Amino acid sequence: MTGHGLQQSPRRVAVFRALQLGDVLCGVPALRSLRRGLPAAHISFVGLPWARGFADRFSHLVDDFIEFPGYPGLPERGWQFDAVAQFFAELRARDLDLAVQLHGSGGITNPLVADFGARLAAGFYQPGAPSPGWSFVPWERRHEIHQLLAPMQRLGMPLCGDHLEFPITPHDEREFAALASRHALRGPYVVVHGGSRMPSRRWPARRFSEVARALAERSYRIVLTGAAPEGEIAREIAARMGCASINLAGHTSLGSLAVLIREASLLVSNDTGVSHIAAALGTPSVIVACGSDVERWRPLDVEHHTVLSSDVPCRPCSYAECPIGHPCALGVSVSAVLAAAEALLGKQ
Repeated sequence: MTGHGLQQSPRRVAVFRALQLGDVLCGVPALRSLRRGLPAAHISFVGLPWARGFADRFSHLVDDFIEFPGYPGLPERGWQFDAVAQFFAELRARDLDLAVQLHGSGGITNPLVADFGARLAAGFYQPGAPSPGWSFVPWERRHEIHQLLAPMQRLGMPLCGDHLEFPITPHDEREFAALASRHALRGPYVVVHGGSRMPSRRWPARRFSEVARALAERSYRIVLTGAAPEGEIAREIAARMGCASINLAGHTSLGSLAVLIREASLLVSNDTGVSHIAAALGTPSVIVACGSDVERWRPLDVEHHTVLSSDVPCRPCSYAECPIGHPCALGVSVSAVLAAAEALLGKQ
């Protein structure tokens, strides 16, 4: 008996978490727990298309990747009936012993994962709603990492720490070395990441530029990052700074970005995926949390990571764009971010 009711060790397992980078990284401790508890199992990760690279990078935790084609009621991607039908047929053909739902409180995703056809499903259910079974735990307000570890504990998996990790490959190191050589990147530098997938989660670019300029005046080189669609934000920060910076927005792979952050003196960013990379790699960070649930998503290491937010009654926010003037963002001052940055840099 492996744990709370598991009569035998599952051999074929699927884990469903079809979300973005930061969300998926917060699930790494749960995947680590599952792998430690089921070392001989074949574990498939079911996620959005971008996560194929995640599965490759974390091959010590998962064995293969299954692309999630979307599903009615889930906003992560559009869906088509034929693709969804083929997706469920593929999963049922795998003859799964266990399917783990790590994608929210279960209102939509529990029936979805039930259609995987596994002998046992585990995950979450809304408090007050009927529990689907002993292997499900109530969805509670707590840190996301600890939330996702709860089903693992219910299944009897061993806890292996709540720390994040982000493996760096030799290819990542080579990419970064070429990038650093091309841009003459040497000496202490600070990474400034002004983008985020939703505009409601972005601190104003003009405020990032003021922080960046002040740090540049303290002899730190400023490296601006972002995905290609966030290039305009990085260009605005660079233009407003009025001094030299290195703009790498749209010019890094995920791996070279991770090495860039690992080698930085500090990351200053919105509450987005790069903040979790910094937490995983031990780079100090100042995170401006606009609209998000701070207690759910903040780095657990409060000594090396400072999260600044403005306590407004409408957070956590579900809007892509703020309809009331963005008080959560404007409530965080440049002086507060700069003071936090200087305090972390001073510890070095």
